[in-house]
Amino acid sequence: MKRDDLSALRAFLEVARERSFTRAAAKLGVTRSALSHTIRALEEHLGVRLLSRTTRDVAPTSAGQRLAERVGPHFESIFAEVGALGALRDTPSGAVRIVCPDDVTEMIFRRRLPDFLLRYPEISVELVVDNGFTNIVQRQFDAGVRLGEAVAKDMVAVRIGPDVRYCVVGAPGYFKRHTAPASPVELPEHNCINLRMVTSGALYAWEFAKDGREFSVRVNGQLTLSDMSSALDSALDGIGLAYVPTALVQQYIAAGRLQEILTDFCPTFQGYHLYYPSRRNLSPAFSAFVDAFRYRT
Repeated sequence: MKRDDLSALRAFLEVARERSFTRAAAKLGVTRSALSHTIRALEEHLGVRLLSRTTRDVAPTSAGQRLAERVGPHFESIFAEVGALGALRDTPSGAVRIVCPDDVTEMIFRRRLPDFLLRYPEISVELVVDNGFTNIVQRQFDAGVRLGEAVAKDMVAVRIGPDVRYCVVGAPGYFKRHTAPASPVELPEHNCINLRMVTSGALYAWEFAKDGREFSVRVNGQLTLSDMSSALDSALDGIGLAYVPTALVQQYIAAGRLQEILTDFCPTFQGYHLYYPSRRNLSPAFSAFVDAFRYRT
Protein backbone atom coordinates (compact mmCIF):
# COMPACT_ATOMS: atom_id res chain seq x y z
CA MET A 1 0.00 0.00 0.00
CA LYS A 2 1.28 3.45 -0.91
CA ARG A 3 1.82 6.18 1.68
CA ASP A 4 -0.93 8.23 -0.01
CA ASP A 5 -3.32 5.34 0.62
CA LEU A 6 -2.55 5.49 4.34
CA SER A 7 -3.26 9.22 4.37
CA ALA A 8 -6.53 8.62 2.55
CA LEU A 9 -7.52 5.90 5.02
CA ARG A 10 -6.88 8.25 7.92
CA ALA A 11 -8.99 10.90 6.19
CA PHE A 12 -11.81 8.39 5.71
CA LEU A 13 -11.68 7.36 9.39
CA GLU A 14 -11.99 10.98 10.51
CA VAL A 15 -15.03 11.57 8.30
CA ALA A 16 -16.61 8.30 9.47
CA ARG A 17 -16.11 9.26 13.12
CA GLU A 18 -17.24 12.87 12.80
CA ARG A 19 -20.07 12.17 10.32
CA SER A 20 -19.08 15.51 8.79
CA PHE A 21 -16.62 16.59 6.11
CA THR A 22 -16.40 20.04 7.69
CA ARG A 23 -15.46 18.82 11.19
CA ALA A 24 -13.08 16.17 9.83
CA ALA A 25 -11.35 18.71 7.58
CA ALA A 26 -10.84 21.02 10.56
CA LYS A 27 -9.25 18.21 12.59
CA LEU A 28 -6.99 17.18 9.71
CA GLY A 29 -6.00 20.74 8.84
CA VAL A 30 -7.19 20.56 5.21
CA THR A 31 -9.95 22.17 3.20
CA ARG A 32 -13.33 20.51 2.86
CA SER A 33 -12.99 20.27 -0.91
CA ALA A 34 -9.53 18.66 -0.64
CA LEU A 35 -10.88 16.12 1.85
CA SER A 36 -13.85 15.31 -0.40
CA HIS A 37 -11.47 14.78 -3.34
CA THR A 38 -9.29 12.44 -1.21
CA ILE A 39 -12.29 10.30 -0.24
CA ARG A 40 -13.55 10.08 -3.83
CA ALA A 41 -10.11 8.99 -5.00
CA LEU A 42 -9.97 6.32 -2.27
CA GLU A 43 -13.41 5.00 -3.24
CA GLU A 44 -12.38 4.84 -6.91
CA HIS A 45 -9.17 3.03 -5.98
CA LEU A 46 -11.02 0.44 -3.85
CA GLY A 47 -13.95 0.16 -6.25
CA VAL A 48 -16.61 0.52 -3.52
CA ARG A 49 -18.63 3.36 -2.04
CA LEU A 50 -17.45 4.03 1.52
CA LEU A 51 -19.65 6.96 2.51
CA SER A 52 -23.28 7.76 1.92
CA ARG A 53 -23.67 11.51 1.44
CA THR A 54 -26.81 13.63 1.83
CA THR A 55 -27.24 17.39 2.13
CA ARG A 56 -27.45 17.02 5.93
CA ASP A 57 -25.43 13.98 6.89
CA VAL A 58 -22.52 11.74 6.04
CA ALA A 59 -22.57 8.09 7.16
CA PRO A 60 -20.49 5.02 6.35
CA THR A 61 -21.97 2.48 3.96
CA SER A 62 -21.85 -1.18 4.99
CA ALA A 63 -18.46 -1.45 3.28
CA GLY A 64 -17.29 1.75 4.94
CA GLN A 65 -18.45 0.57 8.35
CA ARG A 66 -16.55 -2.69 7.92
CA LEU A 67 -13.40 -0.85 6.88
CA ALA A 68 -13.64 1.54 9.84
CA GLU A 69 -14.12 -1.31 12.31
CA ARG A 70 -11.24 -3.36 10.90
CA VAL A 71 -8.72 -0.59 10.22
CA GLY A 72 -9.56 2.00 12.87
CA PRO A 73 -8.08 0.14 15.87
CA HIS A 74 -4.77 -0.31 14.05
CA PHE A 75 -4.48 3.41 13.42
CA GLU A 76 -5.25 4.09 17.09
CA SER A 77 -2.46 1.70 18.10
CA ILE A 78 -0.02 3.41 15.76
CA PHE A 79 -0.82 6.87 17.11
CA ALA A 80 -0.63 5.60 20.69
CA GLU A 81 2.83 4.11 20.10
CA VAL A 82 4.08 7.27 18.45
CA GLY A 83 2.71 9.29 21.35
CA ALA A 84 4.38 6.94 23.82
CA LEU A 85 7.76 8.02 22.47
CA GLY A 86 7.21 11.13 24.54
CA ALA A 87 8.10 9.00 27.56
CA LEU A 88 11.71 9.28 26.42
CA ARG A 89 11.56 13.03 26.94
CA ASP A 90 12.36 14.63 30.27
CA THR A 91 9.03 16.50 30.24
CA PRO A 92 5.71 14.95 29.04
CA SER A 93 4.28 16.66 25.99
CA GLY A 94 1.29 16.33 23.74
CA ALA A 95 -2.43 17.02 23.63
CA VAL A 96 -5.14 15.78 26.00
CA ARG A 97 -8.81 15.90 24.87
CA ILE A 98 -11.53 15.54 27.50
CA VAL A 99 -15.32 15.71 27.14
CA CYS A 100 -17.23 16.68 30.29
CA PRO A 101 -20.43 18.26 31.67
CA ASP A 102 -20.27 22.04 31.98
CA ASP A 103 -20.50 22.06 35.79
CA VAL A 104 -17.29 19.97 35.98
CA THR A 105 -15.31 22.77 34.36
CA GLU A 106 -16.32 25.05 37.23
CA MET A 107 -16.30 22.57 40.12
CA ILE A 108 -13.08 20.69 39.30
CA PHE A 109 -11.04 21.85 36.33
CA ARG A 110 -11.12 25.62 36.82
CA ARG A 111 -9.51 25.37 40.24
CA ARG A 112 -6.83 22.82 39.39
CA LEU A 113 -5.96 23.41 35.74
CA PRO A 114 -3.73 26.49 36.23
CA ASP A 115 -1.21 24.59 38.37
CA PHE A 116 -1.23 21.63 35.97
CA LEU A 117 -0.58 23.79 32.90
CA LEU A 118 2.21 25.66 34.66
CA ARG A 119 3.81 22.38 35.72
CA TYR A 120 3.60 20.86 32.22
CA PRO A 121 4.14 23.69 29.71
CA GLU A 122 4.39 21.23 26.79
CA ILE A 123 0.98 19.66 27.41
CA SER A 124 -2.12 21.21 25.85
CA VAL A 125 -5.60 20.45 27.21
CA GLU A 126 -8.87 20.66 25.29
CA LEU A 127 -12.10 20.53 27.30
CA VAL A 128 -15.24 19.94 25.24
CA VAL A 129 -18.50 20.54 27.09
CA ASP A 130 -21.25 17.98 26.48
CA ASN A 131 -23.84 17.10 29.11
CA GLY A 132 -24.88 13.96 27.24
CA PHE A 133 -23.24 10.56 26.89
CA THR A 134 -20.63 11.11 24.20
CA ASN A 135 -18.96 8.08 22.62
CA ILE A 136 -15.36 8.93 23.55
CA VAL A 137 -13.87 6.20 21.33
CA GLN A 138 -15.78 7.24 18.23
CA ARG A 139 -15.09 10.94 18.82
CA GLN A 140 -11.41 10.31 19.66
CA PHE A 141 -11.38 11.79 23.14
CA ASP A 142 -8.72 10.62 25.57
CA ALA A 143 -11.35 10.43 28.30
CA GLY A 144 -14.76 11.60 29.43
CA VAL A 145 -16.15 12.70 32.79
CA ARG A 146 -19.31 11.30 34.39
CA LEU A 147 -20.71 10.68 37.85
CA GLY A 148 -19.55 7.33 39.22
CA GLU A 149 -22.92 5.63 38.76
CA ALA A 150 -22.98 6.46 35.04
CA VAL A 151 -19.59 5.04 34.04
CA ALA A 152 -19.81 1.90 31.88
CA LYS A 153 -18.39 -1.28 33.40
CA ASP A 154 -15.90 -1.80 30.57
CA MET A 155 -14.20 1.53 31.26
CA VAL A 156 -11.37 2.42 33.62
CA ALA A 157 -12.76 4.95 36.12
CA VAL A 158 -10.59 7.33 38.14
CA ARG A 159 -12.34 9.48 40.74
CA ILE A 160 -11.46 13.17 40.34
CA GLY A 161 -13.77 14.76 42.90
CA PRO A 162 -15.77 14.26 46.11
CA ASP A 163 -19.35 13.02 46.27
CA VAL A 164 -21.80 15.38 44.58
CA ARG A 165 -25.07 16.41 46.20
CA TYR A 166 -27.85 17.93 44.10
CA CYS A 167 -30.47 20.39 45.31
CA VAL A 168 -33.54 22.30 44.14
CA VAL A 169 -33.25 26.08 44.36
CA GLY A 170 -35.24 29.16 43.47
CA ALA A 171 -34.89 32.90 43.88
CA PRO A 172 -36.74 34.69 46.74
CA GLY A 173 -38.79 36.49 44.11
CA TYR A 174 -40.08 33.20 42.75
CA PHE A 175 -41.26 32.09 46.20
CA LYS A 176 -43.08 35.39 46.66
CA ARG A 177 -45.23 34.38 43.70
CA HIS A 178 -45.43 30.64 44.41
CA THR A 179 -45.68 28.50 47.54
CA ALA A 180 -42.67 26.20 47.82
CA PRO A 181 -43.50 22.53 47.11
CA ALA A 182 -43.50 20.25 50.14
CA SER A 183 -42.67 17.15 48.07
CA PRO A 184 -41.05 16.44 44.69
CA VAL A 185 -44.38 15.14 43.40
CA GLU A 186 -45.62 18.77 43.46
CA LEU A 187 -42.84 19.96 41.12
CA PRO A 188 -44.85 19.43 37.88
CA GLU A 189 -47.14 22.22 39.15
CA HIS A 190 -44.20 24.65 39.23
CA ASN A 191 -42.23 26.51 36.59
CA CYS A 192 -39.07 24.37 36.48
CA ILE A 193 -36.03 24.91 34.29
CA ASN A 194 -35.53 21.78 32.20
CA LEU A 195 -32.17 20.46 31.04
CA ARG A 196 -32.04 18.81 27.62
CA MET A 197 -29.35 16.19 26.99
CA VAL A 198 -27.91 17.23 23.63
CA THR A 199 -26.59 13.79 22.67
CA SER A 200 -29.85 11.88 23.25
CA GLY A 201 -32.28 14.77 22.92
CA ALA A 202 -34.11 13.68 26.09
CA LEU A 203 -35.05 15.92 29.00
CA TYR A 204 -33.28 15.13 32.26
CA ALA A 205 -35.58 13.77 34.96
CA TRP A 206 -34.82 15.21 38.40
CA GLU A 207 -33.63 12.50 40.78
CA PHE A 208 -34.61 12.18 44.44
CA ALA A 209 -34.38 9.73 47.34
CA LYS A 210 -36.29 9.24 50.58
CA ASP A 211 -36.12 6.45 53.19
CA GLY A 212 -33.91 4.36 50.93
CA ARG A 213 -36.21 4.69 47.93
CA GLU A 214 -34.94 6.37 44.79
CA PHE A 215 -37.30 7.98 42.29
CA SER A 216 -37.30 10.62 39.57
CA VAL A 217 -39.72 13.37 38.55
CA ARG A 218 -40.22 14.80 35.08
CA VAL A 219 -40.77 18.52 35.48
CA ASN A 220 -42.45 21.17 33.34
CA GLY A 221 -41.57 24.78 32.68
CA GLN A 222 -41.33 27.61 30.20
CA LEU A 223 -37.57 27.36 29.75
CA THR A 224 -35.40 24.47 28.53
CA LEU A 225 -31.62 24.75 28.37
CA SER A 226 -28.71 22.50 27.50
CA ASP A 227 -26.18 23.50 30.17
CA MET A 228 -26.13 23.74 33.95
CA SER A 229 -24.57 27.22 34.11
CA SER A 230 -27.44 28.77 32.18
CA ALA A 231 -29.97 26.96 34.36
CA LEU A 232 -28.32 28.44 37.45
CA ASP A 233 -28.35 31.93 35.93
CA SER A 234 -32.04 31.54 35.08
CA ALA A 235 -32.85 30.50 38.65
CA LEU A 236 -30.99 33.58 39.91
CA ASP A 237 -33.11 35.67 37.53
CA GLY A 238 -36.28 34.29 39.17
CA ILE A 239 -37.53 32.45 36.07
CA GLY A 240 -38.12 29.18 37.88
CA LEU A 241 -36.74 26.33 39.97
CA ALA A 242 -33.45 24.65 39.08
CA TYR A 243 -31.91 21.28 39.95
CA VAL A 244 -28.16 21.83 40.33
CA PRO A 245 -25.09 20.60 42.24
CA THR A 246 -25.05 22.12 45.72
CA ALA A 247 -21.39 23.09 45.34
CA LEU A 248 -22.34 25.47 42.51
CA VAL A 249 -24.96 27.36 44.51
CA GLN A 250 -23.66 27.46 48.09
CA GLN A 251 -22.40 31.03 47.74
CA TYR A 252 -25.78 32.22 46.39
CA ILE A 253 -27.70 30.46 49.15
CA ALA A 254 -25.41 32.02 51.77
CA ALA A 255 -25.94 35.46 50.21
CA GLY A 256 -29.73 35.05 50.18
CA ARG A 257 -29.98 35.16 46.39
CA LEU A 258 -31.29 31.58 46.24
CA GLN A 259 -33.33 29.42 48.60
CA GLU A 260 -32.95 25.66 48.82
CA ILE A 261 -36.06 23.49 49.11
CA LEU A 262 -36.87 19.78 49.40
CA THR A 263 -33.63 19.20 51.35
CA ASP A 264 -34.87 15.88 52.79
CA PHE A 265 -35.33 14.46 49.30
CA CYS A 266 -32.11 15.58 47.60
CA PRO A 267 -29.63 12.76 46.86
CA THR A 268 -25.87 12.48 46.94
CA PHE A 269 -24.07 10.75 44.06
CA GLN A 270 -20.66 9.20 43.69
CA GLY A 271 -18.21 11.92 42.69
CA TYR A 272 -17.16 12.70 39.14
CA HIS A 273 -14.86 10.16 37.50
CA LEU A 274 -12.51 10.39 34.57
CA TYR A 275 -13.15 7.33 32.38
CA TYR A 276 -11.38 5.79 29.38
CA PRO A 277 -11.17 2.38 27.62
CA SER A 278 -9.16 -0.24 29.49
CA ARG A 279 -7.45 -1.40 26.30
CA ARG A 280 -6.05 2.04 25.46
CA ASN A 281 -2.31 2.70 25.73
CA LEU A 282 -1.91 5.86 27.79
CA SER A 283 0.30 8.62 26.43
CA PRO A 284 2.73 10.27 28.88
CA ALA A 285 0.71 13.49 28.66
CA PHE A 286 -2.56 11.74 29.52
CA SER A 287 -0.92 9.73 32.31
CA ALA A 288 0.33 12.99 33.84
CA PHE A 289 -3.18 14.44 33.55
CA VAL A 290 -4.78 11.44 35.26
CA ASP A 291 -2.26 11.52 38.10
CA ALA A 292 -2.70 15.26 38.63
CA PHE A 293 -6.50 15.16 38.78
CA ARG A 294 -6.91 11.94 40.74
CA TYR A 295 -9.02 12.69 43.82
CA ARG A 296 -7.09 12.33 47.04
CA THR A 297 -8.96 12.65 50.34
